[in-house]
Amino acid sequence: MPNVIAINATARPEIVQGIVQEIVPAIPAAQASSDEMLLEGIAGGDRAAMHLLYARHNVRVYRFILRIVRDTSVAEDLASQVFLDVWRTAGQFEGRSQVSTWLLSIARFKALTALRQRRHEDLDREDMLEIADDAETPEASLDRSNTSAILRACIAKLSPAHREIIDLVYYHEKSVEEAGLIIGIPQSTVKTRMFYARKQLATITEAPEYAGHEATGRRPG
Repeated sequence: MPNVIAINATARPEIVQGIVQEIVPAIPAAQASSDEMLLEGIAGGDRAAMHLLYARHNVRVYRFILRIVRDTSVAEDLASQVFLDVWRTAGQFEGRSQVSTWLLSIARFKALTALRQRRHEDLDREDMLEIADDAETPEASLDRSNTSAILRACIAKLSPAHREIIDLVYYHEKSVEEAGLIIGIPQSTVKTRMFYARKQLATITEAPEYAGHEATGRRPG
């Protein structure tokens, strides 16, 4: 079938990107449809629909993966593989969540799998706590004010679980229900993590190195 593509997790990023580019030839951006309609088209082998979905969500998916794996090459490779999965399995989408939520669920699984393969240790490892999110993105370029820089530095000091919640809810604007679907936890657990993430963030922003800045007034929540 034309919409079945074998995904090789060990493929070089440029090869995977080439496959995606072959799948998604350029078409006028004005041909906009809902994400659900695009998935229906993709399930039927519609390459134009695949292009539109890719153009609409690839930056978001890439940034989400990058915040987990902290490696631009790996993030690019995994983002391409996410959309190859979409091309291959679009017909399996059941409509129980937004398409963007489904995409981030796939992205999260691939990113965490890559971390396991690369580091061979638990995802709650302590060294992740010390890694700053200094990746340069269009988002970061627009957020270079002193306040935003300090806020991001504070968020980078959160535990992985708490940082993930803040990222999904505030940067990807996901609801509590959607965040739970992406991570695979109950809504009550999402709310609990949100509470402690805010509490931990408040403590961090009150530390001496941040106390003299106005960023404390702009923390999420």
